[in-house]
Amino acid sequence: MRVLSIALNTFRENIREKLLYNLLIFALLMIGSSVLLTRLTVGEWDRLIINLGLSSMNLFGVLIAIFVGISLVSKEIDKKTIYTILSKPVPRYEFLLGKYLGLMLTLLVNTAVMVVGLIAVMIYLDAPVTLLLFEAVGFIFLELVVITAVGLLFSTFTSTTLSAIFTLAIYVVGHLSTDLKQFGAQMDGLGKAVLNTIYYILPNLERFNLKGQVIHKVNVVGTDVLLTTAYGLAYAGLLLALASIIFQRRDFQ
Repeated sequence: MRVLSIALNTFRENIREKLLYNLLIFALLMIGSSVLLTRLTVGEWDRLIINLGLSSMNLFGVLIAIFVGISLVSKEIDKKTIYTILSKPVPRYEFLLGKYLGLMLTLLVNTAVMVVGLIAVMIYLDAPVTLLLFEAVGFIFLELVVITAVGLLFSTFTSTTLSAIFTLAIYVVGHLSTDLKQFGAQMDGLGKAVLNTIYYILPNLERFNLKGQVIHKVNVVGTDVLLTTAYGLAYAGLLLALASIIFQRRDFQ
């Protein structure tokens, strides 16, 4: 009950953020611009709509997750409200989990709004809406689950600026991890060991990217969906556990 109360309060605080609305409106404009771009495109314009729509959801979802997520803890510290909250019988891990779930609820609502915008554009342009499209959106949200956990972890022990930089770096490297492993396979010694370590420790975010499958209408095997979902949830859970341990030991005096 305490976690739910914190989550709902965090959600209410998030929806008041101007940054949130600015990013959401810009994302919807990006999706809507595909209507104009189709007039300039010859050939399979429906692929352009899907690619632009899913890319916009991913990019702006990540920006919201990072720039709103990293302030979840730091904002409470800066305002000194953290002392009031922690003086109550609320374990620190419940406070952290509530903040996380509140942001995930915010991202869920924003993702839903963007999905409605994308589907409206596709229906207007008579583009097919398939089940695979919703699977791709689900994986985008799963990636946001992981990225939000990454940002929350960094926010428990470093500044807001560094948290944003580190989380963005994880996002970029996470989408290049497979390429880094292949590059490392051509190396010897320390370089190979470093790149392999990066591949196995950092999240492989490219596993959540189904844009290519949606565009080329390649169905995803059910087993792969389950394994990727389990991977994302397990990784996010591990990050939250680590964040709780660090936050528990942090001294606010």
